[in-house]
Amino acid sequence: MIEAELKARVRSPEYVMGKLDHRAEGRAEVYQDTYYDDPSGSLSAQDQELRVRTVHGPHATQSVLTYKGTRIDPESGSKPEHETRVDSPEAVHAMLRGLGYVPAISFQKRCRNYEFRQYGRSLLATLVQVPEIDGTFLEVETMVPGEKELSAALDDIRSVMAELGLHEADFTTELYTDAVAARRASDAGTVPPV
Repeated sequence: MIEAELKARVRSPEYVMGKLDHRAEGRAEVYQDTYYDDPSGSLSAQDQELRVRTVHGPHATQSVLTYKGTRIDPESGSKPEHETRVDSPEAVHAMLRGLGYVPAISFQKRCRNYEFRQYGRSLLATLVQVPEIDGTFLEVETMVPGEKELSAALDDIRSVMAELGLHEADFTTELYTDAVAARRASDAGTVPPV
């Protein structure tokens, strides 16, 4: 499966939230993300991600293990994605460390998620704030079975984002991991790794 996703910086979060509230009921959740890599950083160097995420929601907490492959669309940053729920995130952290992976970076995301159908697709729109990064972001995503379907899915996502008041100039492919690492390096007076 491929995660077709676009991300944008949001200039007017209240406006976008209001538009989304008319489409679906928002769900406030806090994500605690830990990204793993091998000690040489080869996953990051190959544009791959290995993540353990624990989601604290209003009624439950759940965790997932995610692997994302190399981007197949540089404009959007869309990647193949494989994800599974895990009953014991502590056990998964221990397994990954036992296999030689090390935590590369951990941080928190404060999210408001909206699930709805449009253009015949199940979509997830997420308003995101990362305490260590200035601003609010909107991610809109859907899953497609292969590369042939990616372009049409991204066109539909662009249409949804335009309806929410976002435009191409607002789009970004910057990763939260990179932005958080840069902020921490700046705060520490060091240069972030390349």
